[in-house]
Amino acid sequence: MGAESSSADSSSKNNETEVILNIYDLTPVNNYVAWFGFGIFHSGIEVYGMEYGFGAHEYPISGVFEVEPKSCPGFIYRCSVPLGRIDMPPSEFAQFIETVASEYHGDTYHLISKNCNHFTDDMSIRLTGKNIPGWVNRLAKLGAFCNCLLPESLQETTVKQMPEYHSCADEDASGSPSINTSQELSDSEDSDKDNKQLLSPVSRNGEVAFIKEVQR
Repeated sequence: MGAESSSADSSSKNNETEVILNIYDLTPVNNYVAWFGFGIFHSGIEVYGMEYGFGAHEYPISGVFEVEPKSCPGFIYRCSVPLGRIDMPPSEFAQFIETVASEYHGDTYHLISKNCNHFTDDMSIRLTGKNIPGWVNRLAKLGAFCNCLLPESLQETTVKQMPEYHSCADEDASGSPSINTSQELSDSEDSDKDNKQLLSPVSRNGEVAFIKEVQR
């Protein structure tokens, strides 16, 4: 009985992992206004050694992507906030993130009502029962009451780019994710490039891979 109990405890500990919120600056102006509780931030949720975020593109498929922790391209890493620990096997988490991806399509991204920080807050609540710090998404909350805080183009525009995606369950022999580019989506004319950094990470050499959502 003692050996079985010890084995079960060890297995449970192996499935435990910390959930971390990684926060980035979208503009150097944050260095001056963050002291007053304001700023424009991007955030990602780190679980099992990978960071997950939500970005914009123009297609009705997953806008959830993964990158190496604290290294989301196009943004300036600021700090990390531990959110808690979860007891969830990696395989179960992979299914979880693919399910979440089906709820966060790239073409539904909205800087005020459904941005990257709304995504991380939702993830944090589901995984740990806690909200992310309020200051991370304060500008969007204020913008919901006063749209004049941000240009209309930033509130309504999504970035038009061809997303690359992969299934968390699909890995090659090296254990790295198998990344595929969707051939089912047609190319469209690029526009609103000036807003790209605010809405979606800049992919460099495959550093960003969109999560393939679970099929319903």
